[in-house]
Amino acid sequence: MDHRSEVREFLSSRRGRITPDQAGLPAYGGNRRVPGLRREEVALLSGVSVDYYTRLERGDLSGASESVLDALARALQLDDAETAHLFDLARTASASPGSRKPRKRADDLRPSILRLLDAITDAPAMIRNNYFDYLAANRLGRALYSPLFAEPAPNSARFAFLNPAAPDFFVDWDKNTQDLVATMRGEAGRNPYDRRLTDLVGELSTRSERFRTLWAAHNVRYHRSGVKRLRHPVVGDLELTYEALELPADPGLTLSAYTAEPGTASADALRLLASWAATSEPLTGMQPHAAPKREGRIG
Repeated sequence: MDHRSEVREFLSSRRGRITPDQAGLPAYGGNRRVPGLRREEVALLSGVSVDYYTRLERGDLSGASESVLDALARALQLDDAETAHLFDLARTASASPGSRKPRKRADDLRPSILRLLDAITDAPAMIRNNYFDYLAANRLGRALYSPLFAEPAPNSARFAFLNPAAPDFFVDWDKNTQDLVATMRGEAGRNPYDRRLTDLVGELSTRSERFRTLWAAHNVRYHRSGVKRLRHPVVGDLELTYEALELPADPGLTLSAYTAEPGTASADALRLLASWAATSEPLTGMQPHAAPKREGRIG
């Protein structure tokens, strides 16, 4: 799928989810042929002509000003993640062919990052790149995600959609997969000419009907904090709060850490997990997963 198709389907899907009542518009006539707003209604709310909005929704965001994009985001009631995605799509549309290059791969971990992981002893912590590969984890992090780290090249997206153990491990598997694909959509919008990410999307689309369905929804979401419920094969059910922190000095890398509410059964289970991990084989020192450098486009 090319960039114009991505723009067209993103805008039309956002338009289709908003009713005239939600937008504060009168709904004239009882037989509307579209589930949400009409194009002319979005144009009215955005303060642009119908012809111009039609051009935008047909996939041509080139030259769209920030004020137009802001107005469009308000009209379509986009949240922060969706607004950022819209701006990313517009940036790609306006970029010269020579500048359409994938950003530098984020695979190599600095020694100070590995020391930081080892210094976190009471909370599971791990680092992934923008291809959803887990590059490193502390001992407790590898113990927490032991089913995932049992794979030769741990990747959260492949595990969630292709490993039959994932729906049991992730108690909220439906929501987890929605969040994962929405995060991947945002990554694809920021870096649409990255062949490695394109290949991952293509692989999952081919092998997972669930992924195909979610990818076609064009939802975009930040995945920065929340609650993760796991059914661990050793210690049972866990309900943990996670924080995902981007590493500014290493674009594309994210450090995620998990904690349990003090005094809960999950806190007891996490301590039990730490004891189990301490008596198991060493779980640190994971090496980054390498992949060939290739270029392409994501649709």
